[in-house]
Amino acid sequence: QVYLIQSGGGLVQAGSSLRLSCAASGGTFRNYAMGWFRQAPGKEREFVSAISWSGGSTYIADAVKGRFTISRTGAPNTVTLQMNNLTPEDTAVYYCAAVFTRSSIPIRESTEYDLWGQGTQVTVSS
Repeated sequence: QVYLIQSGGGLVQAGSSLRLSCAASGGTFRNYAMGWFRQAPGKEREFVSAISWSGGSTYIADAVKGRFTISRTGAPNTVTLQMNNLTPEDTAVYYCAAVFTRSSIPIRESTEYDLWGQGTQVTVSS
């Protein structure tokens, strides 16, 4: 059984950067499509970014395009979300998600994921 362990996040000022990580525990991310979602207080969970199991394809939400980057290079079994030029509107709890798939297409729908991390708070002050 693969578990997702998130790290990163915190309180920063507007314009700062943060990196979120999502690591697989108890297995490997091989053949797992990965995604990042966020949920602000009083709002529904929204898609942020997704990456295919191979890392060859990515999707990024318009709200964060040009500022956020998803990657699965680097540490083995780890997916990162690099967040630059943060704004107060980025304040939310961020969740990573995973699903085993043979498709090379990233997945944007939260309902298609069956593994979720514990959530990480990101707070951006103005």
